[in-house]
Amino acid sequence: MGNDKVHEKESEVADTLDWKQVVRLMVHSRAMDDKEEQELVPEGKVMYQFSARGHELGQILLGHQLTHPHDAASAYYRSRPLMLSLGLSLEDAMAAPMAQSGSYSDGRDIGVVCNKPGIDGPTVLPMAGDVGSQYTPGIGWAQGIQYHMQALGNESYEGAISVILGGDGSVATNGFWSALTIATTQNLPVLFYIEDNGYGISVPSTFQTPGGNIAKNLYSFKNLHLVDGDGTDPAQAPELVEESVSYVRNRKGPALLHLTMPRLNGHSYQDNQAYKSEELLQEEQQKDPLKLIESFLVPDSISADEWAELKEHSEEDVEEACQSALNRPAPDPDQTERYTFAEKKSDGSPDLQRVGGLAPAGHTFPKSSQTPSPGKQRINIVEGIRKTLDYELETNPKLVVFGEDVAAKGGVHAATMGLQTKYGNARVFDTSLSEEGIIGRAVGLAYSGLMPVAEIQFRKYADPATEQLNNCGTIRWRTGNKFAAPVVVRMPGGFAKCGDPWHSMCNEVFFVHAVGWQLAFPSNAQDAVGLLRSAMRSNNPTIFFEHRNLLDARYARRPYPGNQFIVPFGKAQKLQEGKDITIVTWGAMCERCEQAVDQMDIEADILDLRTLIPWDKQAVLESVQQTNRCLIVHEDTQTAGFGAEISAVLSQEAFKYLDASIERLTMPDIPMPHNVGLMNSVLPDAEKISDKIEELLSF
Repeated sequence: MGNDKVHEKESEVADTLDWKQVVRLMVHSRAMDDKEEQELVPEGKVMYQFSARGHELGQILLGHQLTHPHDAASAYYRSRPLMLSLGLSLEDAMAAPMAQSGSYSDGRDIGVVCNKPGIDGPTVLPMAGDVGSQYTPGIGWAQGIQYHMQALGNESYEGAISVILGGDGSVATNGFWSALTIATTQNLPVLFYIEDNGYGISVPSTFQTPGGNIAKNLYSFKNLHLVDGDGTDPAQAPELVEESVSYVRNRKGPALLHLTMPRLNGHSYQDNQAYKSEELLQEEQQKDPLKLIESFLVPDSISADEWAELKEHSEEDVEEACQSALNRPAPDPDQTERYTFAEKKSDGSPDLQRVGGLAPAGHTFPKSSQTPSPGKQRINIVEGIRKTLDYELETNPKLVVFGEDVAAKGGVHAATMGLQTKYGNARVFDTSLSEEGIIGRAVGLAYSGLMPVAEIQFRKYADPATEQLNNCGTIRWRTGNKFAAPVVVRMPGGFAKCGDPWHSMCNEVFFVHAVGWQLAFPSNAQDAVGLLRSAMRSNNPTIFFEHRNLLDARYARRPYPGNQFIVPFGKAQKLQEGKDITIVTWGAMCERCEQAVDQMDIEADILDLRTLIPWDKQAVLESVQQTNRCLIVHEDTQTAGFGAEISAVLSQEAFKYLDASIERLTMPDIPMPHNVGLMNSVLPDAEKISDKIEELLSF
């Protein structure tokens, strides 16, 4: 449907609408904007304000179409009208921008960054403050709908859709194009709802999209239904929204609805729109949808008195809600550190999120044990990972494995070899070449109640997904435990037969800094099995780091410990025991530390941390209290590496036990060299470790 289609009379859709409710919601939204702009922002009671003035009609119409209990919307910061149409209370809508208690995040996040668990209706996925990051989680929800129907046979998902809202600026982002590719290649039930007000802050849409209209540029896309029109026209807009939603809901495939509308205020309160001409500002006011609806309805459908009464009552409602919100208590500072990770209640039972992961549905896992039941044959880490994925896929129908090349090829490191053949392409599947898409999709799948296990081929390749990774870790905290996205991200890295700056990066400390992530770093096949199984049964997101040099290393081979074996997070493994010195390490450095000690006439406590978040602080402290010396060895670069955190803790909590300074042996602050000789010259090895041990012992 193009712009040339002109509606000369009211559409059938418009005739069936409850226009009084539409007007009531629009006036509520306007009154909120007025209250914030005229009083709350100037008085310092609202710090971030984003007006929805001009955007209301399409969003409210869209909200009225989201009637399926498994529908979801992945929205953005100008989506308050949609939230109101989906049942958000006026008081919560006012309290959030004032950072009062309750509402979306209990004052933890910007007030326009919304969410709404779908307990009694559609879900609004947790928004984020960065542009374009809403797209791929919305795609994950859409694939979750498909999976629940087709793989799990859950007929209650029939007809459900995912809607992703974005502005004309966001269509230039990696997230938009990644989501569009996934939706159209996988024929997912998703509607892209694009609000085009002509500007991304001050940058015109012609700088975001050639020609300024994303719909016109997408006509060559296969499997994408395009709808394009005026989002302010009360005769046309209802039909456009209804057509788009119906197309997706009837399983015809993805659609994109492009609606034009004016942004009647600046991007935010601080934006005076000086970049717009006076003529343009006047033109935009003429396109005010509230004025157009008034002309459309009064006096034939609503009398002038009824219109005035609707506005008056709506404004009174907002004033009352505002006062109630102002009277709410401030968020409790004593609670601020809660919900970084899953927690338990005072009675010991899980304090579960409402949406996301397996836990809210009461999923149960097979029996587990921390005692291995080893077979006779030693296996490498690759086979250990494959066997563990195989068993969890077999016993957990809600587990899915995906990434680039994980299907027919079996992964670039062969860890998923044969799994697609055994479990089908709905459960083990390839993705397009977009790490943003892989991680964002995983988040959406987790929201939908699945356990996604995503592979990033090499640590460095995770960089394009940084936004999604950071957002994933903070979901539980940002929403006050309403939502969580327990996912597992498998990520090989580190040196191998040679090095290079791209495939051999470790940089595990990045994920230590990424709030809300568990981080596992096994040094052998047995631990890899136990930690991976723990990760796939956890209610927290986990980075599972697979060191490339250990994947097939003789040192790392162990007997398979059995299908019940787990390793708890935060429990170090003592590789050797001794009284002379404590050596703290992990990953590929475990072997080198053991080699160093074996060639010396000393006894050392060698601790393999196995997980860095959480890390076994108690084991390290107890060891240092006995040996009085500590060497920390890791492959990551030195400055602000995780060894610095361990050193800081020991300096504070074990200072009186130390007979020498705490030492670190690491990579220098450079990328990994490619030349083998250069690589070996900068990596810690047995000789360098021995020299450092002798230095500490002679202190």
